[in-house]
Amino acid sequence: MSQDFDADYWQQRYEQNQTGWDVGQITEPLKEYFDQLENKRQLILIPGAGNAYEAEYLFRKGFSEVYVADVAAAPLQNLKQRIPEFPASHLLRQNFFSLQGKFDLMVEQTFFCALHPSHRAAYARKCAELLQPGGRLAGLLFDTTFTKPGPPFGGSRQEYKSYFEPFFEFLHFETAYNSILPRQGKELFIELRALDKKDWKPSKYVPVGNSR
Repeated sequence: MSQDFDADYWQQRYEQNQTGWDVGQITEPLKEYFDQLENKRQLILIPGAGNAYEAEYLFRKGFSEVYVADVAAAPLQNLKQRIPEFPASHLLRQNFFSLQGKFDLMVEQTFFCALHPSHRAAYARKCAELLQPGGRLAGLLFDTTFTKPGPPFGGSRQEYKSYFEPFFEFLHFETAYNSILPRQGKELFIELRALDKKDWKPSKYVPVGNSR
């Protein structure tokens, strides 16, 4: 049965410091990816951003159009405290599935694994809807299973491919070589290019929503 991990659930996790996914800084795979980006005016969305160290890194490197979304207030407040000059209008306290707009790049970092697996197909479709044709979805997915009940929820690359293939061209979808030590060999680095909607393929999954 799918539990609804809503805003109150995530807010409580932050208030009780139950944030085991948070490593306190940007991780090397995303840092290396960001360092090769050249267009600092591209529209970037980081959904389910948590404390958003990725947004902090990008903003400090001069990327001016970075947007972060989360249903919990605490992580957005934490980012604003660390970077008072970060635009308040770029802090979106909002359900991912209700977001609107078109972005050039979406960053995935421990959001997908926080969703109940029953919402993963809807996540893939929503990412495609939020990206410009040719826009990129880049980041990390766990390629492992967990013994404890989620979140986080694990999975496999074969499963993930079935969600993304209708909407994306696969540029990179391989085991990350520079993961942090506890995650070595257990993460996929992905870079997917959004197809034009007219080129979407039929999906066997029925989209559903989620509250994060």
